[in-house]
Formats: sequence, structure tokens, C-alpha cells
Amino acid sequence: MPSDLAQPGPRPPLGDSQRIVVKLGTQVVTHDGRSLALGRLMSLVEEMARLRLEGRQILLVSSGAVALGMKQLGLAERPRSLGLRQACAAVGQGHLVALYTSAFAQFGVTAAQVLLTESDLGDRDRALCVRTTLMRLLELRAVPVLNENDSVSIRELVEHRRAQGEETGAPAFGDNDGLSARVAIGVDADLLVLLTDVDGLYTADPRTDHAARRIDVLDAETPRLGGVSAGGTGGMASKLEAARLASRAGVTTVVASGAAPGVLRRLLSGDTVGTCIPPAERRAVRRQRIALAPQSGALVVNDGAVAALEGGRASLLPIGVLAVEGEFREGDVVEIRDGSGRVRGRGLVNYDARACRALLGRHSEEIEDVLGWRGYDALVTRDNLVLGS
Repeated sequence: MPSDLAQPGPRPPLGDSQRIVVKLGTQVVTHDGRSLALGRLMSLVEEMARLRLEGRQILLVSSGAVALGMKQLGLAERPRSLGLRQACAAVGQGHLVALYTSAFAQFGVTAAQVLLTESDLGDRDRALCVRTTLMRLLELRAVPVLNENDSVSIRELVEHRRAQGEETGAPAFGDNDGLSARVAIGVDADLLVLLTDVDGLYTADPRTDHAARRIDVLDAETPRLGGVSAGGTGGMASKLEAARLASRAGVTTVVASGAAPGVLRRLLSGDTVGTCIPPAERRAVRRQRIALAPQSGALVVNDGAVAALEGGRASLLPIGVLAVEGEFREGDVVEIRDGSGRVRGRGLVNYDARACRALLGRHSEEIEDVLGWRGYDALVTRDNLVLGS
């Protein structure tokens, strides 16, 4: 990376971030990719738990399952074969989630395991189900703990075939950096924090180049970095790629050291910790799509719903809907209209047209009785709503 890298101005304020995705790399979870870094982990868990208790929403993406599995199986070196790595992941994942469950419980916070594969976020319907699950967990004040389901993941096979020039048609996270970025985008996070074994992105690898300097604020479209960390599958290049993906969707990313005391609290307090990659656009891609996409139908709402939507952070509840127009699927864009037909906004609908009609005028507590299942309490949640015609 050139040393005269242009930086895009001052850091954006992070203190108001309410929904935060934190990714812990293998070098943060373990010592040298092997033994568990228990003291460091407990400090980070305490920080995240206290942020959760203050009212912020925290999602944790954690590496380390393969390394913990290696320890339990008595393996001194990282396996080279895919099958053995997946076996290590299967052993280690149970130990990893047990650690987080116990650690968060000490602060009165519930942890919830969520394992994902490439197809879970690559398929539209499954991605909506993942989002629904995560949002529900956040509403219940839990901390979702996510990891790629390495024991059944086809990522490495996909990457190998792509390297051979084959068209696979299958999406791949690449590593937990990519997974954390996709999760941040999927839940409309305010902030993505990638914690690693170095204190930010550098102009060169600081372990081999003494002239390397830490970059405080970085443009997301900067060319790939050369420094690579050992132990996990990710490195500085993958973190930049994850930051680029998040930035394009309107999510601020910070790359920082997981060993720095109070790193999360310091970030939110405005300290210049790590490297900040501001969003490329002020408006998230999700909201751009909602505002510009063709609508598939409409929800006609009463005056009380209009006042609630335009007056604060309210979601559109079934009790405020008078009529449903058109046919649409869960996740489609629908218009929000008042009784006179005026368009007041548009949003991503949480239920299909048939379910919306069944829920007209109902209280949210009745959703499961009416449909036999319950996803969201709202037909359109506030973070998927754009007001104005």
C-alpha cells in the first residue's frame, strides 16, 4: 500500500451506535492459535455484556472452533486436510459456545448460538429467516454468537474449484471477516468491529516493516493490503474486503486490537483506536433499495398508525392496518398509504399478502393464534421503513 494513502477526513462519531457486530479472530480467542486466551476473552465478554445491559444490541461473530478442537484432540499443528479441520470444528464449537454461554451468564446476559453456512445468506428466503431469528434474539435482549458452521461448510471446496477456474454458482463467506460483514448488513448494524492481533490496518506489515504506520481513517476502496495475520483463515486483506462490503452498505467498520484494554468502550467514547473505515454512502443500500425498488403491493393504514410512524421510531403493527392491496411475498417492497390513498412511505414487509390480510386490525399478541406461527410483531419494522413518497 502506498505510504501517501489519502485519508477521507475525520472519523465519524461512533458513540450513538446502537446495533454493533463484534468479530473476534482466532488470534484474539486463542494464544498462537492453540490455547484459549481466557483472560482476554473474559474482558471482552464483560465489555459486550455491559453494553448490552446499557441497552445496546450486540452480535458476536467468533472464530476459534478449529483451534479449540485441535487442543481437545491433542493436535499440535493445524490440520491440512479439509475433513480433519471440519472434525476439529465439530469438537471445538461445543466448547466455544459453552464458554460464551457461561461467561455472558455471569453478567446476567443470555448468549444464543447461531451457526451459518454460505447458502444461509446466499438464498433470499433463508437469509430472511436468519434475519428474523437474529432480530428476535435482539428483541429478547440476548447476544447472538455466530460462527460459520465449518463442520458442514463447503467453502474450502468452492474456493478450490474456483482456483481451478470452475464456475460453482455457490456463494462463500471467505472467512469470519466476510461473515461478520454480511451479518452487519443483514441486520442493518450501525457499527462493525473487527478485533484482531494488531491495532489496525497499516501501510505495510508492521511485524516485518518498521516504517509501517497505522492508518487512522481509511477509504474503503483502497487497494488490497499486503499484511497477513497467522492462525486463522483471515488476514488484513480479508478485513479490508469485509470493510469494503460493509461500507458499501452504509455500515461503519473499525479494525482494532482485541488485546487493547477497554477497546469497545474506548471506540464508543471517541478514542482514535484502530482503523476506521467510514461508510461509502450515508444512506444504507437496504434503504436505497426500499426507496427505489418497484412496489409489489400496499398496506393501507389508519390515522393513528400514520401519526406513530411519522412521529418517532414506531414500526407498523397489524392493528394499524385497514386494508391490503396486491399480492406480495415476505421481504417484498410495499407502499404504506393512508386512508385517502396518499403514499406515506414504503418498506420491506415481514409477511406475505395472505398473512397480512389475516392479521388486519389484530394485536401483535394474536399473530401466533391467527397464523400458527410468529415471526415479527410488526408487519413492517422501523429499520426497514422509508417515509415519504
